[in-house]
Amino acid sequence: MSLHFDVALCVRATSKFSDCTKCIDACPESLSMVDNLPSFPLSTGVEAAACVGVCPTEAFAFSDFSTTEFFFTFLESKVRLISPKFNVPCLSVLSVEHLISLALASDEMITLDLSTYDSVSLLFEQISKRIEEANFILSSFSVKQLETNSIEKEQEPLDADDTHTSRRSFLGNASLKGVIKHKKTFDDAVNAEEMQHFEVSTSIIGKIKDKNLPDKRKILLTTLKHANIPNVFEVLPQEEVGFISQKFIDESCTNCQICYRICPTGALSSDGKFSLIHFDAMLCLKCHLCHDACEPNSIALQDGFEIKEFFEPKQRTLATFDIKRCHECGNNFTYTGGEQACPRCMVEEEEAMFLHNNAVYMKGNNATT
Repeated sequence: MSLHFDVALCVRATSKFSDCTKCIDACPESLSMVDNLPSFPLSTGVEAAACVGVCPTEAFAFSDFSTTEFFFTFLESKVRLISPKFNVPCLSVLSVEHLISLALASDEMITLDLSTYDSVSLLFEQISKRIEEANFILSSFSVKQLETNSIEKEQEPLDADDTHTSRRSFLGNASLKGVIKHKKTFDDAVNAEEMQHFEVSTSIIGKIKDKNLPDKRKILLTTLKHANIPNVFEVLPQEEVGFISQKFIDESCTNCQICYRICPTGALSSDGKFSLIHFDAMLCLKCHLCHDACEPNSIALQDGFEIKEFFEPKQRTLATFDIKRCHECGNNFTYTGGEQACPRCMVEEEEAMFLHNNAVYMKGNNATT
């Protein structure tokens, strides 16, 4: 099982302004940042499972395991235990959205097996936080929550170096006679340790422009449609909800259009004249990209997230603008008062006036001399 990375889906590839480090924070021993993009050895596998579950855009995936396929296979089975011992490579591959969706779609209580994890490890902490967040949101729905099983571990966890034993064991007993025989194994081991470097090529740029909603969000939207609507809609603290948000835009917005142009899912959008900014919270991944790219810091998170949005989603208009046609060039622009000329024409006019005044000044100086 090897880790795969789709550069086109990474928010850091979308904009150099992105400060997203969720994958690095989740797997600091496996991933590193190289040229503004995540990088990892070719051999990286299940030890980096946490980055699969934490990535908001699903840029990371495993070669032999699909969280989407697992969701449907698990619900079809009679088993209601999720464990790295037999049906998932690691609990950390499941996002908060997956956990909520599984709880909503199952008729019976689901148990998550934590018995194989070290209770003082970073991985255990991350998994526990995701379960806690999922249960916090499920409690506001007034539905059954997820249980955990933290019984005594059956065996001690493998040392981190042991995960590479299969690639290195031959080195300890290789003789001169067996060098040629083991050369391919040696080459595979060396290549496995090579760091994969990713870059934003021309072909990647084309894919970045596409708006993609991750499968985990599609699954959540589908399960919510079939879930019972709560009698009371609560408002949760926004810092307690890590995968979705509600926003507002203040008067400092200049309508530069960058926020909805780089939004990976289309949660932020506009009309044909660029006269407004729409926001659809159910499409928001809380990747923070629009905030990172907004120069005047006009976009902010609401203090609370309204649970009503899950069951009665609606597109909200966060800002409107007065769009007029420039008297000079005829192009539309955001009008803020004064002369009806676009910023580009205003700059050209200022430059023309500067050159004119400078010419007059020079001519006057030449006349006096």
